Amino acid sequence: MSIQVTKSDGATEPFDPAKLEHSLELAGASSTVRARVLAGVLHELQPLMSTEDIYRRAFDILKKQDVLPVAARYSVKRAIFALGPSGFPFEQFLGEILRGHGWHVQTGVSLYGRCAPHEVDVLAQKAGLRIGIEAKFHNDPGGKTDIKDALYVKARYEDLAAAPDSHNKIDEGWLVTNTRFTHNAVRYAQCAGLTLLGWDYPRTRGLLQMIQEARVHPLTALTTLSEGEKRQFLDKKIVLCKSIQTPHLLKEFGVRPERIPNVLDEAKRLCG
Repeated sequence: MSIQVTKSDGATEPFDPAKLEHSLELAGASSTVRARVLAGVLHELQPLMSTEDIYRRAFDILKKQDVLPVAARYSVKRAIFALGPSGFPFEQFLGEILRGHGWHVQTGVSLYGRCAPHEVDVLAQKAGLRIGIEAKFHNDPGGKTDIKDALYVKARYEDLAAAPDSHNKIDEGWLVTNTRFTHNAVRYAQCAGLTLLGWDYPRTRGLLQMIQEARVHPLTALTTLSEGEKRQFLDKKIVLCKSIQTPHLLKEFGVRPERIPNVLDEAKRLCG
């Protein structure tokens, strides 16, 4: 009989070792390391254990195996939650993901539609296509973006699509979240022609896959920086670990000289 575990939204499901192993493989863990992590997790697995506790156990084992870059990559989803509590750093990070895919990006743009003014979280342009993006950030892993958000975004970008001048006009509106969408939100978006992008939606082209392809990692994934140091960087709109790979910048933000080599080494291996 399989052991039931508790998901972030409170629902339960059978523990799936293959799912854990796949997430470790995506992070770059070798077959030997994957086997050790899985054995460690199974040893401590309890009925109704939360998926968050399972993640923490796997993460701790990865760090003890001296594979910090793998541990950091494995923690990317949690690292994105750590961009909060406001959604502003997430908007910046989303812009970096799109830049990694060849888009020209602006964040926090004011545009005027046919009927009303609008604040656009991310404006992206590529190959003549101009898209406006609403970034819906959740601090809670169990949080879902629902149909109300989809209806709101669809209405906003229809107004901007009808803007009288080209400077304000957009071709598409996207709704992007760091978690998941409700079934009703997905159903409506598919019917209305609204593009959704979530952590694993669409299934073959979700946010995680785009992050991996663009090779961008939030600096909050680094295990060698303190939470206070990460917050200082985020406050200055620095969201990528590859952006802090200079000793001078780390020293400027108060990282002690004896710790700088370790931070640089992890950042290089994670982002390289």
